[in-house]
Amino acid sequence: MKQNNITIKACILVVFSFAMYAFNLTAQEKKYKVATIAFYNLENLFDTLDTPDKNDLEYTPEGLKKWDSKKYISKQENMSNVIAQIGADLTKTAPAIIGVSEIENRLVLEDLIKMTALKNYNYEIVHYESPDKRGVDVGLLYQASMFKVTNTRSATLKIEGRDDFFTRDQLVVSGILDGEMIHIIVNHWPSRSGGEKRSLPLRNAAADLTRSIADSIFAEDENAKIIIMGDLNDDPINESLLKHLKAKKDEKSTHKGELYNATYPLFQKGIGTLAYRDKWNLFDQMVVSYDLLGDDKTSFKLYKTLIFDKDFIKEESGSFKGYPKRTHAGGVYKNGYSDHFPVYLYLIKEL
Repeated sequence: MKQNNITIKACILVVFSFAMYAFNLTAQEKKYKVATIAFYNLENLFDTLDTPDKNDLEYTPEGLKKWDSKKYISKQENMSNVIAQIGADLTKTAPAIIGVSEIENRLVLEDLIKMTALKNYNYEIVHYESPDKRGVDVGLLYQASMFKVTNTRSATLKIEGRDDFFTRDQLVVSGILDGEMIHIIVNHWPSRSGGEKRSLPLRNAAADLTRSIADSIFAEDENAKIIIMGDLNDDPINESLLKHLKAKKDEKSTHKGELYNATYPLFQKGIGTLAYRDKWNLFDQMVVSYDLLGDDKTSFKLYKTLIFDKDFIKEESGSFKGYPKRTHAGGVYKNGYSDHFPVYLYLIKEL
């Protein structure tokens, strides 16, 4: 991770002027290692093939979207250009780890990491097929030079009495990040289709599953460093986050074995990752365990959480100006990016 080293002396007027205050640092010569951990809903990253048992006909050359190779490659280039820039303002490299959702299969991820913007980072993939009816999954990309995967598994959400219910699995990946064990749980909780209240029990159940996964990790290691990420289809104040995942709103009130919603301060400021009818929601979230908090930077700790909302991935004009620029909108092909902005955090530790 040599390319991720930061010297306060060189950056004090830019990024670490705030860090000097927040961490009460006085020695300008201190150096830090910084790693970017991100999540991005890639919004319908389908290949062009009609796959049996998947509801993907819309994304074929003969389908409603007229989804051909030219559009597919353009979508991949757009996605890769975004990913390459997430966190690069500080680290000068693409994310060490990035969770993704709304991907059809492993093939689309293999194509993604081969794009010009990403191919030099030597990303590797963790992916399992999910039982989701639309055929979309979650996945994880990681730079093999930074993160060494030690264990992976996929957890299926099952609802009692609902044998007809199928959604995305939750992906659990453990590995070594610069000598430290980090556990990642990638999510795409059930949507609000059919109405927010009607669908709420499904997201509550998804939150219960995520919490049980986290608790099983804590049972093995009470000091575990866990990062829960994903499109949760709820805001930080909804009961799925507060009552079921039990993600705290305040860092200082978070204790051993507990979780802190690192995106809650952004929500308080009215910042979101997607917009609908002039209302912003913060569905894409980062939740971290207690041992990633605190001022002792001798091991990796949370520095800050951000939304990647550069102008080039926004609508430039019209009634949706400032919204995420989508690949399709209103039935029209716009050659955009996604209906979600990516969310990311920096982990930082002293060299």
